[in-house]
Amino acid sequence: MKKIITLVIMAAIPSGVLAHSKAEETTPANGATVTSVPAEIGLSFTKDIRLTRIEMAHEEHAAVRLDLGDQTSFRQVFTIPLPSNGTGTYVIEWRGLGKDGHAMQGEFSFSVE
Repeated sequence: MKKIITLVIMAAIPSGVLAHSKAEETTPANGATVTSVPAEIGLSFTKDIRLTRIEMAHEEHAAVRLDLGDQTSFRQVFTIPLPSNGTGTYVIEWRGLGKDGHAMQGEFSFSVE
């Protein structure tokens, strides 16, 4: 019986891990240095996700929540308008839900010179 339970658990773990999505690409790229503040940021995921929250922090300003607009359905690619806070480092934190209902989160940063 213990062997059967162990096999069931081991079989379930990889499928759960594969159900989660990760940010495959961001625009600007994580750690990039750009010469001007981009008008928008981009997030591309390996699987469908529903974004629930995105916040932007800047070294000289308090964190603000970014407007998702009508981008509230499950998809892999998102483009979010970005307010300008001038030069410095921007940190973007995102949260979302996978189709399996699991909460996910991540962040990326870039600098503007």
